[in-house]
Amino acid sequence: MKRSRFTEEQIVGILKEHETGAKTADVCRKHGISDATFYKWKAKFGGLEVSDARRLRQLEEENAQLKKLLADSMLDIAMLKEIASKKW
Repeated sequence: MKRSRFTEEQIVGILKEHETGAKTADVCRKHGISDATFYKWKAKFGGLEVSDARRLRQLEEENAQLKKLLADSMLDIAMLKEIASKKW
């Protein structure tokens, strides 16, 4: 997964800057991000504190690892079933 060039603290800071009354276009121009990125962050991190955002990212990474392990084990099971179904 591609890492963001912004940390959780920076993302939450940018969102809080917008909440204080700054216009979306001005915030995006100031920080060099697109409107789509801003609204994606707002949907994902809106209303979160920095510690919550860090925890969310950790859980997403852990979830990705678990999905990878599950896919590997399912592949192993499928291979074993195929081998067991053949007649010798």
